[in-house]
Amino acid sequence: MTKTFQAVPHVTAIPDAPAFRQAMAQVTSAVHIVTTRGTTGRAGLTATSVASVSDAPPTMLVCVDGISRTLAAIEASGTFCINTLAGYDGDLAEIFARRRGIEGEARFATAEWTTLVTGAPALVGSLVAFDCRLIEVHRVATHRILIGEVVAIGGRGQGSGLVYRRRGFSEV
Repeated sequence: MTKTFQAVPHVTAIPDAPAFRQAMAQVTSAVHIVTTRGTTGRAGLTATSVASVSDAPPTMLVCVDGISRTLAAIEASGTFCINTLAGYDGDLAEIFARRRGIEGEARFATAEWTTLVTGAPALVGSLVAFDCRLIEVHRVATHRILIGEVVAIGGRGQGSGLVYRRRGFSEV
């Protein structure tokens, strides 16, 4: 049986930002909370642009908006923790995405946290927590690509995960 390619309804040679965001809404991504502890306290954000880079040494990357307060705290502290969310953590993802009106340190009161090696907050119920030392920052358009060497791994290691697709969170 031959499958035929169905054309996208709207094709743009150079997509504008709204067309690109609409296309990206079709991409399913794991959901994470990226945290740090800086001189002004704990900071964190919800992120979907996270990937492994290498296993020798273990290295991760995360993309963060260049105007993020959490980015400034990560750059100042030189550490961050990527906390991969469990399927039931949709509310927590919303909180750290700043969609619930809870700001700053109050966001951390909505879950249980610990630390691993760097002192960055590690979510106790996360599927996995990658505790990283910041080794490189690359500026690309409006964002920064943070590269971190993984110095410790924590988390439950089992259970369903939280994903983001079509501008919403769901359990898989």
